[in-house]
Amino acid sequence: MTRKELIILLLLAGLNFTHFLDFMVMMPLNNYLTPYFNISPRQFSFMVSAYSISAAVSGFATAFIVDSYDRKKILLYSYAGFIAGTIACGLATSYPLLLAARIVAGLFGGIIGAQVLAIIADIFPYERRGKAMASVSISFAIASILGVPFSLYLANLFHEDWHVPFLFVAGIGLVLIPFVIRFVPAMRGHLDSGLTRTPPLVLLGKVIRTNRQISALIFSCLLMIGHFLIIPFITPYMEFNKGYSKNVIPTIYLVGGGASLIAALLLGRLSDKKGKLPIYSWSVFLSLFMVLLLTKMPVMPFSLVLTVFAFWFVFATGRALTAQAMISEVVPPEQRGSFMSFNGCVQQIGTGLASLLAGFIVYDDPSGKIYRYEWLGYISIFVLVITIVMARLIFRKMDEGKVKSQN
Repeated sequence: MTRKELIILLLLAGLNFTHFLDFMVMMPLNNYLTPYFNISPRQFSFMVSAYSISAAVSGFATAFIVDSYDRKKILLYSYAGFIAGTIACGLATSYPLLLAARIVAGLFGGIIGAQVLAIIADIFPYERRGKAMASVSISFAIASILGVPFSLYLANLFHEDWHVPFLFVAGIGLVLIPFVIRFVPAMRGHLDSGLTRTPPLVLLGKVIRTNRQISALIFSCLLMIGHFLIIPFITPYMEFNKGYSKNVIPTIYLVGGGASLIAALLLGRLSDKKGKLPIYSWSVFLSLFMVLLLTKMPVMPFSLVLTVFAFWFVFATGRALTAQAMISEVVPPEQRGSFMSFNGCVQQIGTGLASLLAGFIVYDDPSGKIYRYEWLGYISIFVLVITIVMARLIFRKMDEGKVKSQN
């Protein structure tokens, strides 16, 4: 990997870091926001899903135009809007205002991830894409290792002020923007390729009519549903059901993020050598046991709890980076930006649906204890098993062909 490629990956990882952190920090802030606004689990799920659904709407709308512009410009404009929405979250004083600010952040944030993936896919060939995807996936790990714990530390430092984490994210974003302008080159290769461009509505029709493409999008949506179902209520479950103080919650993200970092580095390289599909299949299969342990957690020492979370983060990282690498290859480069926007859209829909479903299934009592959390685990396992079957049907020939050509 060249120095130029490394700098680009670091900056894209930085953008993803703030993007992930802004979304991730909402979950542990459940224990701060619920008593502050005196809201129910269902109302909290509205705040989480508001971001995801608005991101899906913007992702779908922009999918029709992104391949007609420089990817760098689309990325910068959307990131600036995302930072403005995040600042609004940090200044909100009521539940309706915070809900509105989450919608604004989601409208712009929904464009960022797809453009980052499209830029990586344009720069790196499939044979090196697993490692490149893993490098950017590290931003998720760093958000878990440093971002979430430090954000919660800041909130506690300022007397449990939940506004501070959002302002912290926005501050990092404002620092990153000049560096992106300086070091990330214009991404116009898809415009200068000389290939005939497909009109947006024709492209959408082609995606719908192409079995592999529409199947890949359904697969992507189901993967997010299976992954996200148990996440919004992990922190109240750990505090009010299992008796762990909110002060130890950052440790979970610290350990889990460290495990994700190692997994991203090792599994990304391994997937380039052995194939994305085998790594994905094993990651999903092994994660099923972790989901069951997390949602029906027996009495155990906290050190063992951290071990379970670490393995869950490892397997979640493995399935995420391999899935994105496979999905990015189902379309040619000149259509990749639009398709990855569609992909980002369905992922956000999956996240929003999972959050809403979780909010309607679980309920709490006056003490904060939540009920029927294990139901979310059962549904998550069922959905993830479906994704293994779908992945083998959609990507097996493509992945095996790539591995053979490389060897």
